[in-house]
Amino acid sequence: MYRSATIHAGIMLSATTSIQIVTADLNRAKARIASEVQVKRETKYYLDNIKSVKTSKNFVNNYRLFSYAMNAYGLSDMTYAKTMMQRVMDGGLTNAKSMANHLSDPRFKAFAKAFDFGDKGAGVTASDAANTATTKSYIEQALEDDVGEQNEGARIALYFMRNAPNITSGYQVLGDKALFRFVQTAFDIPATSSNTLDRVSKLIESKIHIGDLKDSDKVKTMVKRFVTLWDLQNSSTQSTSGLQLGQSATFGGVASLPAIQSRYSQF
Repeated sequence: MYRSATIHAGIMLSATTSIQIVTADLNRAKARIASEVQVKRETKYYLDNIKSVKTSKNFVNNYRLFSYAMNAYGLSDMTYAKTMMQRVMDGGLTNAKSMANHLSDPRFKAFAKAFDFGDKGAGVTASDAANTATTKSYIEQALEDDVGEQNEGARIALYFMRNAPNITSGYQVLGDKALFRFVQTAFDIPATSSNTLDRVSKLIESKIHIGDLKDSDKVKTMVKRFVTLWDLQNSSTQSTSGLQLGQSATFGGVASLPAIQSRYSQF
């Protein structure tokens, strides 16, 4: 994934300060990232060539295009899984038995929606979802990477802000390492527990209140709480290596959701 220069080279910023700087003018921050040479070059290549892709096989065999799209939807760690992603795209979403509908991770459904060769055919690559929405998402991902170079907590906070409106259950939070880290830090949810996953999911839902996640003001309050606690917990060392956003969480040392593991298996 894209890496840019940090916000203030040589100065390690707290999560609180990093978030304040970026969110003070989020559109300007995104514009700065979009104008970076690497992002601008890759985005131009993608937009110039995506409409010529007519099948999922063509798509996965053009690494530059495919990896751009996978990065945009937070699936860069799955770029190698060409056969699986072809099934995601060719299966579409209208069939309840399709691959995307069998995977609990919503990123796959988002990818299938943007590149639904099964339901929309070759014309899908000319859609707004495959073009404008995908490049927008790529830039947002790049911004998060850029902020993460300064402070991992700030990157998690931005990731949460972007994904909060799409969260529909505690299980979804459990299945995403970054989202779980956010609620774990902000609401003191233990990393390990003897409770069942269903109980932990309900605990998460009682803490964050799913309906509040569509309220931008309430999300901002959650983010403020998170970065404050993150800075308190990480005051001695500000880690910048940390999480790969979007990876499935672990709970007690094992995959938190067996359903998440299904993304690696056939059905």
